[in-house]
Amino acid sequence: MTLRLEAPAPMRASLPLLAVNGVPIGVARQSPDQRTLTLVTTDPAALTARDVRLVWSGDLGKTTGRSRGQATGTTDADWLKARQGPLLPVDPGARGKYQVGTSEYDLGDEAVYLPGLEQRAEVRGKVYTPRGAIGPRPLVIFLHGRHQFCYGDDVTPPDKPWPCPPGTQPVPSFRGYDGPAEALASNGYQVVSISANAVNAYDGDVYDSGAQARAELILHHLALWKKWSTIGGGPFGRAFVGKVNLRNVGLMGHSRGGEGVARAAVLNADRGGQYGIRAVLPLAPTDFARATVPGVAMSVLLPYCDGDVSDLQGQKFYDDTRHSVTGDTAPRSTVTVLGANHNFFNTEWTPGQSEAPSGDDWFGEENESPCGAKYAGRLTAKEQQAVGTAYVAGFFRLHLGRETTFLPQFDGSDARAASAGRAVVRVVSQVPLLSRRDVNALDRALPAGAVRGKASAEVCAGVSQPSGRLAATPTCMTTDDWANAPHWGAAWYAARTPTTAVTKLSWTGTDGVLHLDLPAWQRDVRRYAALTFRAAPDPAGAPKTDLSVRVVDGRGRAADVPVSAVSDALVRMPGRNDSGLPKNLLRTVRIPVGSLKGVDLRDVRAVEVRTDRVARGSAYLSDVAFSSPGVGLSAPARLLPQLSASNVTVQEGDRGTRAMDFWVTLSRPSIRPVSVYVETSGDLGETVGDVTRQVVFKPGQVRQKVSVPVTGNTQKGFDVPFDLVLSAPREGLLNRSFGHGLVLEDDGAPELTAGG
Repeated sequence: MTLRLEAPAPMRASLPLLAVNGVPIGVARQSPDQRTLTLVTTDPAALTARDVRLVWSGDLGKTTGRSRGQATGTTDADWLKARQGPLLPVDPGARGKYQVGTSEYDLGDEAVYLPGLEQRAEVRGKVYTPRGAIGPRPLVIFLHGRHQFCYGDDVTPPDKPWPCPPGTQPVPSFRGYDGPAEALASNGYQVVSISANAVNAYDGDVYDSGAQARAELILHHLALWKKWSTIGGGPFGRAFVGKVNLRNVGLMGHSRGGEGVARAAVLNADRGGQYGIRAVLPLAPTDFARATVPGVAMSVLLPYCDGDVSDLQGQKFYDDTRHSVTGDTAPRSTVTVLGANHNFFNTEWTPGQSEAPSGDDWFGEENESPCGAKYAGRLTAKEQQAVGTAYVAGFFRLHLGRETTFLPQFDGSDARAASAGRAVVRVVSQVPLLSRRDVNALDRALPAGAVRGKASAEVCAGVSQPSGRLAATPTCMTTDDWANAPHWGAAWYAARTPTTAVTKLSWTGTDGVLHLDLPAWQRDVRRYAALTFRAAPDPAGAPKTDLSVRVVDGRGRAADVPVSAVSDALVRMPGRNDSGLPKNLLRTVRIPVGSLKGVDLRDVRAVEVRTDRVARGSAYLSDVAFSSPGVGLSAPARLLPQLSASNVTVQEGDRGTRAMDFWVTLSRPSIRPVSVYVETSGDLGETVGDVTRQVVFKPGQVRQKVSVPVTGNTQKGFDVPFDLVLSAPREGLLNRSFGHGLVLEDDGAPELTAGG
């Protein structure tokens, strides 16, 4: 199926889909001129297509054109007066003691070949330097995301979209992060913001939408800085010799750049950890293939009013990584910013500030709650940029500079920066293993007798899916709009990989109890600061609910704390039931251990969640733990075995079904079981069978076969390329996570003959 557009498609981080008669049927490949979209499908709707349109993965389920004055969400007023945490003693967004010098380097529009793109790309960057700083400084690399790459004369994009054709010039997206870059540089950090326009120009027809290419581009810039900071040369001579610490590196990536920096951290570890990448901040990121990022500190910034990556799929970086490796000592968090959109973190994507044309990615009426441009809870562009500066700078100062004054900004206690102003921000945190004692992740069925009274508990994952796509059962919620289910919506390249499992607690009386026993070795909790878990109200229930938490010691003494006294996690987030809102996000419940009066903290026997606050309700619960804030130990996870999928090419054949054998391999044996999900992805047609399974390597195993059925025929047709995608690994790293399959057509191509 081919759709040709009258004008080039807009550049978005979301994936382009073709919808037939109003129903999306698959991811389309984009031509270099952005006017042609193609896919192969077995969906019978294609045979009776009355209407074929381009839609975007981030827009599924959205409705537009609502009239002014329509009712707001039931909790919108609550969020306009939401509780605010204490101010940090030091503002991470404030300028430091160093003057900031800026410069740029440009080695050409086609200076490096990127294998993941099969094209050449520019090598261009803006450098922010702390003047007068002594010794090697931590290095932070910024990478922008998918945006228009050229602007100027309104001409048809050529077949070769990069470099920019005559009459146009590159969009300087890499210059759009001056705020966080200068905040970091003025406090002694070396910052480089790099350009990735060539990747944007070509990633519409790349198997992974450009994640590998972006990672390769980052590592190429790091290789240059290794040279420039050791022996000098290039555009700077000896100016940076001895001034950059390549063993202490952080990466920030925006939009598809967020997936790029996550991939770069893993690719660096796969290659032996040549660079000391210790901290990664994906900002409003995509996560099309369910990667994990173990070993390094990570914070995922999620803008609540994201009109492009509306499903906040970056949430899965946190969910999938948090228990993926035994003994992982790195911390991770999510930072949800209410009133923030996708684009305005970059001034070059912001109207009134950008050099090239730009716009607000949110849609709808400007006074509409909660994301309309003039709604009281929506942040202005400058307010949003101040929030971005505070959290980007605070994160890297904490994890690269070990400036622990910023721990409360990321530990779930919602301490805030003065420069972030009125922004409402909610943080979920998994502190390092050395500072955490897990009680129960609540991702598996509880033992008999753990739930008492008029209550029931069921483990759920996924959502009911539109368009007949598969989902795990039982599902956590029913929705036609994945954008309101960030934990549970499917990833497009790993659509059948199970999503985060949580416990759904339902009750019809005030005597319900979910009881968690602590084994003898866990009972002394004096060294921990808080009891924490994640929670959210069931969208099918009341917009506000409540529970209480009881902690019981060996003598039966107990302390009770209402959830509503310490958290708004059980208050539905703002927005009506459309436009991807309200988001159903698990949020932090944090009970200070010091508030558990009368309980012997040396002998805690049980933690209970009780339904004594509201007579009827339901809520999601996850990740019960005792914890204390900490920076942990972050470094490339180079000791983990690496998982790869092979490439396979076969002839179609004339009849019958035979196996097309892929090999999934480990780079070395592991002492622990290693697992990974595998599934076929792409335009499979009628020739290639659909395969989904979890592959588990027993200790010592390094090679497993995955057989994909191929059905032969004698009809003329075309070659069938597809992918075998690896996702959500446990105890391993993804190396070659896309295995490429190709079924060669051996009956010739079809011919069209027109008679007169």
